[in-house]
Formats: sequence, structure tokens, C-alpha cells
Amino acid sequence: MTSVDPVVAALPPIGLDELVERAGLLTRLDRKYMLPVADLPFVLAGLDDDVRVLEMGGGQREFGYRSVYFDTPEMDGYLAAARRRRRRFKLRIRTYLDSGQHFFEIKTRGPRGTTVKQRIPYEGDFRRLGGEARTYADTVLAEAGINSGGFRFVPTLTTFYRRTTLFFPATGSRLTVDTGLTWTLPDGTALRTDDRAIVETKSGRAGSGADRLLWSLGHRPCPVSKYGTGLAALRPELPANRWLPVLRRHFPTALHGSLV
Repeated sequence: MTSVDPVVAALPPIGLDELVERAGLLTRLDRKYMLPVADLPFVLAGLDDDVRVLEMGGGQREFGYRSVYFDTPEMDGYLAAARRRRRRFKLRIRTYLDSGQHFFEIKTRGPRGTTVKQRIPYEGDFRRLGGEARTYADTVLAEAGINSGGFRFVPTLTTFYRRTTLFFPATGSRLTVDTGLTWTLPDGTALRTDDRAIVETKSGRAGSGADRLLWSLGHRPCPVSKYGTGLAALRPELPANRWLPVLRRHFPTALHGSLV
């Protein structure tokens, strides 16, 4: 049991179909926060009274996720994010471990700093992109102004975590809480943190009520990326200035090469 469970257990539920209909938010403004798991009850207890929690599978409210990220051998996707380039991308095969569903997802940048996520169902080997996924990637990236015709995509990082999703009816926005985070390189090198959570607000406009609550509790958005931060921690030879504040505050042992 995590610090999320006791508070979330008392919230009214929302089903997946209704959540997607009312808050799909594939184009959205994301704000990410990393905070101690011990602080989660204070955050959740201060949310609006009408907040609802995603529930599936006969009462389950926390779900396992696995994401296998793909990049070029030259790390074009990672470096574009590290250097804050306007045209950047993330490719991943995401698995919802409790349902066994798999999707190939592409994230690009939209207008005014928004995140645009597009995806298709995926079947096949998670260690390489199948032909349909590759064609889809080239098409979506071209629409975002990225010529990927000469790119070769290989798996570069796998993440595991448990997620709880909250819905705010008044604004149609969402908040996710990710715990039990584990990052693993293709060679098996891994980093796990059980005492930190990533909280992410996803809204179609600037600053939701959840953001204002987090700010009032002393938490500020930070440039934490499961892909970027994980690779920066596990591969110290990569440029990581963008993520150094997060690494120094939340993963000091990673900076000294003490991984598990």
C-alpha cells in the first residue's frame, strides 16, 4: 500500500470510457512535480470535493505501466529535449500491465508549449519497431516538421511505475500520481526510487486548481521527464544540464554512480 491509497479509496469513481470522453487531452499543457511520497496525502486531501478517480476491473484504482522508449543511436530525441529544441519527439511502446493493452505512442510539441500525443494499437516485438509503427512514426514526425527518414530507432530505456489518475469535472482536467518508479537500460542497469512520486497535471489551459494547490504547499513545476531524467541518471556521459536540479535534489546517489 502507498500513501495514495487511503485518500483515494474515499473518492467517487469514473470509468475509463467516460474519462476519455470528458478528458482525453491528447493536446494539453503538462506540468510535472517531483515530491516525497510522504507529501502525497496532504496534496490529495486538499483537492476539490468533486474530484473523481479512475476505476477499472471491479474496483482497481492503481495501475501498472511499462514504457519502452526508442531513440536513434545518436540520441536525437534525448538531445533535442536536453537542448530545448522546438522540434523534438518521444517514441515509446506503452503497455497497460493490468489489461495487457499495448500502444505505440508519439509525443511532439504543439503551439505555446503544449504536448501533442498520438498513438495506435501495437502488436509485436517490444525490442524493435514493426513496419506499421515505423511508417506511423515517420508520418507523424513529418507533420511536426521532423524529417526522420534517415533515423534508425532502437530501444534506449524502459520505465515501470504504478499510476493513479484523478479527474476534475469543473475544468475537464486530470492529475496523475506515479509511484514505484524504475528505470532500466537495455544492458540491465537500473535505478529505482520508492520514496519519490511524480505528480503531473494535464489541462487545456494555464494553471489548474491542482497546480495552485501544489504551489501553495511549496511545490513548483520542474523539468522532470521519465525519459530524459532517467537517461541522465543512468548515462552520466550524456549532456544533462536541464535535469541536473532534479537529479541533485531527488537522486543524489545517481550522480555518484550508486545505482541498483
